[in-house]
Amino acid sequence: MVCFRLSPAPGSGLFLLCLVLGAVSSYALELNLTNSEKATCLYAKWQMNFTIRYETTNKTFKTVTISDHGTATYNGSFCGDDHNGPKIAVQFGSGFSWTVNFTKELSAYSIDSIFFSYNTNDSTTFPDAKEKEVFTVYDRVMFTIPLNDIFRCNSLSTIEQNSVVQRYWDVHVQAFVQNGTVSTKEFLCDKDKSATTVVPVIPTTAPAPTTTPTPKEKPEVGSYAVKNSNGTCLLATMGLQLNVTQDKVASVFNINPNTTDVTGSCHPQTALLRLNGSNIKYLDFVFAVKNENRFYLKEVSVSMYLVNGSVFSIANNNLSYWDAPLGSSYMCNKEQTVSVSGTFQINTFDLRVQPFSVMEGKYSTAQDCSADDDNFLVPIAVGAALAGVLILVLLAYFIGLKRHHAGYEQF
Repeated sequence: MVCFRLSPAPGSGLFLLCLVLGAVSSYALELNLTNSEKATCLYAKWQMNFTIRYETTNKTFKTVTISDHGTATYNGSFCGDDHNGPKIAVQFGSGFSWTVNFTKELSAYSIDSIFFSYNTNDSTTFPDAKEKEVFTVYDRVMFTIPLNDIFRCNSLSTIEQNSVVQRYWDVHVQAFVQNGTVSTKEFLCDKDKSATTVVPVIPTTAPAPTTTPTPKEKPEVGSYAVKNSNGTCLLATMGLQLNVTQDKVASVFNINPNTTDVTGSCHPQTALLRLNGSNIKYLDFVFAVKNENRFYLKEVSVSMYLVNGSVFSIANNNLSYWDAPLGSSYMCNKEQTVSVSGTFQINTFDLRVQPFSVMEGKYSTAQDCSADDDNFLVPIAVGAALAGVLILVLLAYFIGLKRHHAGYEQF
């Protein structure tokens, strides 16, 4: 027997994917698996999404993020027997499936392996996929947990393999539940152990109102690099200040580069810079190539804890910032604002980025944002000059016309 429900995530935050500027509520998947005696044998509650990179029919690459599990089913989940261990099986969307297997030792159990499958025959999600078939990615996790403990990992965990990035957070799971009672003794992942902030919990009463913070000082500038098998493939230097508005309450956060982890990936047409820290699950900057000769910031997504314990998540994959030629870097020393949505903006300071064509781990020649200002001022200056010439011509015409009439009157 399988019992499940969809329940709002802590704080009823906003979810990761917003196709343009919209956002949808974040939901946690929750499974309470019972045996023939209706006693709980496996319990799990977690959040996850998947970013898939695929080749299109015109030989370019696109990415799509799968985050809506509103129609999830759990067919195939079972408690385990003498021959097979417990398993969580989830089906959602058009042809997506996710499975995690558990194994048991004498005094511990393990999250053994994870399978994720997607079907590119789904023309809604993959309208221009070159290859139309079912793809499956497999990862051997082998994470061991003491028997009778519930595993908890509120921090973001990422698995990247075969063009698929799997993200998991707010994970609570216990296999081999004893006597039908889920344990209250938690076994934490390493990231939760090292977190410096208190892990948010669902409040039993309404949280105290949050006051608007005073403006923050200029953030410290950090240097970030993403590497692949060929060396450094992405460089970024910048000070970051996050402006969040939730329930009409504004908050300002400066990112401390000294306590911020950096990961990412580089591909021919896209590049990802991911930052995360104790209160930031992830802050993603996705860069893309356009017209085969320029790059730009195409997408920003964030999920973070606010001071009242709620989770704020939002994304926009239709941006157009930091445009520069391929083979160069983009630089802007003055303060800039990246407007992700009406509720989330990023102020950048002393910015320099190069997401493609990094040579020997160094920045290439920079295109300065002041050039954009110059390009904007040129047509204004030309227009003003033409307007001035037109005014002079009209003045000369009216003066000449007046003198002409005066000559007639004298005659």
